Amino acid sequence: MNVLWVFAHPEPRSLSGALRDDGLRTLRELGHDVRESDLYAMKWNPVVDARDEVNPDILAEQEKLEWADTVVVQFPLWWYGMPAILKGWFDRVFVKGFGYGVFAEDGRTLRYGEGRLAGKRAMVVLTAGAREPAMGPRGVNGTLDEVLWPLHHGTLFYAGMSVLPPVPVYGANRVSDTQFAAARSHLRRRLGTLETTEPIPFRTQNGGDYDDDLVLRPDRSPGATGLAVHLRQAG
Repeated sequence: MNVLWVFAHPEPRSLSGALRDDGLRTLRELGHDVRESDLYAMKWNPVVDARDEVNPDILAEQEKLEWADTVVVQFPLWWYGMPAILKGWFDRVFVKGFGYGVFAEDGRTLRYGEGRLAGKRAMVVLTAGAREPAMGPRGVNGTLDEVLWPLHHGTLFYAGMSVLPPVPVYGANRVSDTQFAAARSHLRRRLGTLETTEPIPFRTQNGGDYDDDLVLRPDRSPGATGLAVHLRQAG
């Protein structure tokens, strides 16, 4: 399998850097072909420019995405989101005709489960300063799946990718050696099942669950509201 690892952390000697290094080594040991986009090391320009559609740095990243079967996106959670350099990577690389603005022959817009990147998998690896309970159902930070919704559903799935459950490391600013070993082992397990892990069951736009206004039909999760209604129900 071809795996692209997109890494957005300014310090290679950080916890994130150590996990990235071990993750890349694990993938190679498993026999996968690996490429990396280390955005800080690349001095990636995150600012959109009118001439971006012909810029070679963007074309190179799009080529990596075309090559990849799976994309691992790794970053520290800053202010409920990704670092600006990573946001700028998505802004500049997922341009019209590639990440959005993709149409079928019959004129249907291909997004939310369809599109140019359909058939590829994506998995987020992130570190967060908050402890795990604080990102639970009643935690002050909100649940991790809601915090990651814009990236998971609004970016990766929007562009057609199947999104795997994330690999979070909580309390990242105070991780002991024992906790690091556990995080490393967990990441290794998840990397070993990239091809078999069930994706998050988002509803596809064109699968019959939404009306012409892209509103969930009344017989799907009747009476319910919120982000969870956009997940297919088991059974």
